Amino acid sequence: MQAANETPVIQWSKGDETFNARWVSERHLAVPGKVVLADDTLTADMAYRMACEGTALLWQSDFQNARQLMQALVRRVDKNAEHKREKAAKSGKADVAYPQKFHLYRQAQAQRARILGSILIPFNADYSIPLRRAPDVLAACTEAWGEPQADGPMIVTSLREMMGVVGAYEWRKKGVEVSALGDPPSNRIHPYYGVFSPVRGEYVDLVLKAPLPKACEVNGSAVDVGTGTGVLAAVLAQRWLSNIVATDNDPRALECARFNIQNLGMGKQIKVLEADLFPESKADLVVCNPPWLPGKPTSPIERAIYDENSGMLKAFLAGLAAHLNAGGEGWLILSDLAEHLNLRTREELLGWIEAAGLKVAGRLDAKPKHGKAFDNTDGLFDARCKEMTSLWRLAAA
Repeated sequence: MQAANETPVIQWSKGDETFNARWVSERHLAVPGKVVLADDTLTADMAYRMACEGTALLWQSDFQNARQLMQALVRRVDKNAEHKREKAAKSGKADVAYPQKFHLYRQAQAQRARILGSILIPFNADYSIPLRRAPDVLAACTEAWGEPQADGPMIVTSLREMMGVVGAYEWRKKGVEVSALGDPPSNRIHPYYGVFSPVRGEYVDLVLKAPLPKACEVNGSAVDVGTGTGVLAAVLAQRWLSNIVATDNDPRALECARFNIQNLGMGKQIKVLEADLFPESKADLVVCNPPWLPGKPTSPIERAIYDENSGMLKAFLAGLAAHLNAGGEGWLILSDLAEHLNLRTREELLGWIEAAGLKVAGRLDAKPKHGKAFDNTDGLFDARCKEMTSLWRLAAA
């Protein structure tokens, strides 16, 4: 059995010879137990059947054909999912209540990811891909995985993850326009690989619009807990606050926030610190946008979405009062989607607020603008269409 601290190794055979490579999976996919070599002679139907059975396909032919095979798998996975939904609707088994419906949805998403992750791509130690018509992904892989090792082993990862690496690299170069930071072109946030992007603008707009506590008029001090890309700290700086601390405990997020803050010219207003939630100092305003759904994340990027046992939310509330200056406020930015999924109740949230010695000074609400809130084919649409994002203004009781 492989020890937890050992580098994951994937193994396959070709004739009588056995090969090994370093297995890379940011999504924490397990090392495939059964790996077969695949090329252009493999049909999409056979690839889909093998992927469903748990067989990984290490691609040996034209790279662009591997991408076409991936698209064919997507069509088959989605068609099968639609068939299951129709069958469940006809049999009366589609009417499943939350939270069971949500758990089944996550299981289906995990199964989909496993099947689509079955096409594997080999890399040389220098991040070149030894396949015909393969792209140059050196810059993207270096950003995601670190500097290449000239004398290192061959690397294998899924084509789907490799495409995610390249997509994240392009997204970082282009940046995400954030209207709350002013007019273009000086209003872009550049998310790093593995750091959640501020694509849901409604929560950013709430931080822009909420009335600042009067305590801010004295010191203008604020803390952005779990800063990620640094976007909320930047919005606070846009609102003239001049003494802001942005915290995070993820190395990628810290590097990302520092880049964005310097790029926006806000280095004198914002200091980025590594911390588990709060810095040692107090502030007039403490802002936190924790993961919105109670649940166990299955990959690093999911830590921005899932908060196991609401651990971060509870810890923020429990420590907030002790980190506020007199007259200060804590702003909790939270979606109520968990309530519609029956993963958490409003009474539980209010109970945690009261138990932390806090009171609700006010609340601002915003309807989500993202595509899934309007997509009636989404598996959670009946909950998403009711979702509301709120900024809770909390003060010491």
